[in-house]
Amino acid sequence: MAKQRFADRVLNWFDQHGRKDLPWQQNPNPYRVWLSEIMLQQTQVVTVIPYFDRFIEHFPDLVSLAAAELDEVLHLWSGLGYYARARNLHRCAQQIVNEHAGEFPDDIEAVTALPGIGRSTAGAILALSMHQRHPILDGNVKRVLARYHAVEGWSGKSGVQKQLWAYAETHTPNKRVADYTQAMMDLGATCCTRSQPNCEQCPLVSDCHAHLEGRTTELPSPKPKKSIPTRTTRMALIVNEADEVLLLQRPPNGIWGGLWSFPELTDEDEVEAWCSKHYHCQVEQIETWPVLRHTFSHFHLEITPLLIHTRSCSGGLMEAAQALWYNSRQPNRRGLAAPVTSLLKRLQQNIEGVSNESNG
Repeated sequence: MAKQRFADRVLNWFDQHGRKDLPWQQNPNPYRVWLSEIMLQQTQVVTVIPYFDRFIEHFPDLVSLAAAELDEVLHLWSGLGYYARARNLHRCAQQIVNEHAGEFPDDIEAVTALPGIGRSTAGAILALSMHQRHPILDGNVKRVLARYHAVEGWSGKSGVQKQLWAYAETHTPNKRVADYTQAMMDLGATCCTRSQPNCEQCPLVSDCHAHLEGRTTELPSPKPKKSIPTRTTRMALIVNEADEVLLLQRPPNGIWGGLWSFPELTDEDEVEAWCSKHYHCQVEQIETWPVLRHTFSHFHLEITPLLIHTRSCSGGLMEAAQALWYNSRQPNRRGLAAPVTSLLKRLQQNIEGVSNESNG
């Protein structure tokens, strides 16, 4: 009975206040729901919407995504961050084509066996697109349940997570599972927010333990803090006589896996000797730009950009498929990390400024 009261209140709130016009809610087939769920991991709805729309325009179905080049997928993902999601998305689509004849599986075990899909994401896909009853436990739902039941401890601990999964299972109704699943995500995202939750508008406020005990700012318990280290690198913007800049494709795994970036020097490398050794370039001018800081989830990266004008670049540079000369005035479809995109824009402004001065 308590289970039904919880779900009924959440569903009644959803009918009045829930989000029903998001792009992936229109024709919510497994492909569209899966794509949205992956994009929404650690990313806000307002950020995801334009990426989702562009992705669907280029890859309207799972088969077209599986047939695409990874570079094209990463290009459309550029700026969204957490690029392992895009690589897993592409690999997952290919696996579904090869192992499931291109049809998204409808079995929870088969879905969780796919790359990049955990238990909660699998449950959300099957609940929202196929109306199967599965509990979910994304960040928003964790927050709602942790406050409602006054669950102590950081949700990353296995014991706490097990407790939250038990509550998620208990409260998930047998009917209207798609609406309930969306409602719980909406409730956490728009009402039971991380800071300054709108308790007055919450359908669960009357018996929410965190609210009754005045502990909404304490719960859920935050992740234990630890200092984030800072790493440094020097990125070489090697520009040739045609105002093209050298880009290298990074290894498929790790930070910015598969994306295109600038060559990097260690602090010990002497620029002119390094350019000569690796790219047989004669350096004409070197300009050091201000440090650009980029923050990952587990470290800060401080980038010192070096603008290096060269001539007579030769040797085996273009023998490798992982290297290219990139014309920022005519950008092509390459996957670029956010700092690289920023530096390319600045480089283009620099080139245009020099050109205008020459013409003037």
